[in-house]
Amino acid sequence: MNKYWVVALAIFTSFLAFGQNGYWQQRVDYTMDIEMNAEEHQFHGKQTLVFENNSPDDLNQLYYHLYFNAFQPGSMMDVRSRTIKDPDDRVGNRIEKLSPEEIGYHKINSLTMNGVAQSYTIENTILEVQLTQPIKAGEKVTLVMDFDSQVPLQIRRSGRDSKEGIEFSMSQWYPKLAEYDKDGWHPNPYVGREFYGIWGDFKVNITMDESYVIGGTGILENESTQNGKKTWNFKAENVHDFVWAADPDYVHDVIDGPNGMKIHFYYEDKPAIANTWKAVQPTAAKAFELFNKYFGEYPYQQYSVIQGGDGGMEYPMATLITGERSIGSLTGTMLHEMGHTWYQMLLATDEAQYPWMDEGFTTFASTFVQAQMNDEPAFNPHKRSMQGVMYMANSDDQEPISTHADFYHTNRNYGLSSYSKGATFMWQLQNIVGEEAFWKGMLTYFDKWSFKHPHPRDFIKIMEDESGMVLDWYLENWVGTTNTIDYGVYDLEAKDNATLVTLENAGEMPMPLEVMVTYKNGDTELFYIPITLMRKNKESFTLKANKVTTLKDWPWTHPYYQFTIPTKRDKIKEVSIDPEWFITDKERSNNVFPPQPKQVKQSLIFKGN
Repeated sequence: MNKYWVVALAIFTSFLAFGQNGYWQQRVDYTMDIEMNAEEHQFHGKQTLVFENNSPDDLNQLYYHLYFNAFQPGSMMDVRSRTIKDPDDRVGNRIEKLSPEEIGYHKINSLTMNGVAQSYTIENTILEVQLTQPIKAGEKVTLVMDFDSQVPLQIRRSGRDSKEGIEFSMSQWYPKLAEYDKDGWHPNPYVGREFYGIWGDFKVNITMDESYVIGGTGILENESTQNGKKTWNFKAENVHDFVWAADPDYVHDVIDGPNGMKIHFYYEDKPAIANTWKAVQPTAAKAFELFNKYFGEYPYQQYSVIQGGDGGMEYPMATLITGERSIGSLTGTMLHEMGHTWYQMLLATDEAQYPWMDEGFTTFASTFVQAQMNDEPAFNPHKRSMQGVMYMANSDDQEPISTHADFYHTNRNYGLSSYSKGATFMWQLQNIVGEEAFWKGMLTYFDKWSFKHPHPRDFIKIMEDESGMVLDWYLENWVGTTNTIDYGVYDLEAKDNATLVTLENAGEMPMPLEVMVTYKNGDTELFYIPITLMRKNKESFTLKANKVTTLKDWPWTHPYYQFTIPTKRDKIKEVSIDPEWFITDKERSNNVFPPQPKQVKQSLIFKGN
């Protein structure tokens, strides 16, 4: 049997089983016919949408996202960008200055359900539809929409005529049905953050001048040309969005990926760009092998890396990335966007509500994969993320990472929380439960929750099952609060033929500790201190030592903890809490005893003699 039929069968069986367990997923099937007027930057669309209401609820209304409407003076995105403390410089006040020919819009000409006209209103980027009759639980309906759209000047993610000269970056470009899940509707206005969508099949037929080269989501099934116009017929199965890009100057390369998949590259035919984009292609193939091994097997036949957009942005089976980059920059961005295939395209949490499960998991996964591809992978490749968290922990305006993506007070807080603190959530968890349980849990999470919109508790339950530990304390503290970690070696005291070690917890969040003792003869001993909340100790350790000793649990209510080393004080060279940075301790200067001397730059010293 063909591999992809096996995958499709597995997905179908997964949906079936999921429903039998009391869960449900909505379903959409889009057919869109698009007539593009490239010169005017406008297109006419007809959308036929088959919607399956698999919820237990009757639905009296529907909501669509009209993303292009954000690119109009006075929109919520425009005002938010001009009033937030630290606006994204790609947006700034640019929307306010758009002319009528440069704005984006969707104009809805008609909408029917099962042939009956529906009434609707438009509120900024949301189309509100009051249905003539409810869509019953379990019912399937056909929604037909006729619309006209204008592609905005490239500002944020989507648009035309980017700074690099890409003519069309078509992301968030069509009227898209909003998600309805167990928490109800999610018609989030588009102010520049994240997305949430319903899985289904897409058939997208794009007609425009034959001089263009097009890449995007799905498989190009057919091309036909008539009177200087070409129609591209794309099909994508089990995805929750569709992106495409078009430019007459694209070079199109195809390489082999693992398990028979193909990796496509679309980029401008300029020597500086072409050389870089060709250089990273073997890296892309190797990266897919590693992502498959550690995070679950990629289920589609192809993936496309497309020059476009305004930075790097992920979509099903494709990404848009700006092209004028160094090899290192292109590699890092490409790997991050590929990682989003797992943590948003397949394990599609509500990334507006839980952006850290999208950006944080992806940052962790792509950083890990990039480290594995190095000849000598770093022991801890996540220090940069941890440093960001430590910076935030020592600031006055930290926000919990449970904050909705749109409501962070600053872009900085959003970035540090969602990317850095989300990635550190994973790295710390890996050390809490141990390597074997963690990596087994990652694959179990993929197998159980792909195509099902998991919540944070669903993920942590997998890790509890694999490790046998109780982990709700970790999720609640790291995600739901701004509690910080701050442990220190308080004192070493000689006591007969032994040494009494006193540790201090000056932070608000408890964590299990690994304390490394280095003796003057060169031997090392690792003292592992669990916390009572875990209810089980891990049995394997990444840190290597001559001896490992597990101590009694540290109750989180007690600010001090003592243990005895059966060795004289003068034989101990150093005691170090967490020497390899497994926990994000906001003040690491007190983690080592005796304290380390401060390093002074020689260039800053004035010598008096």
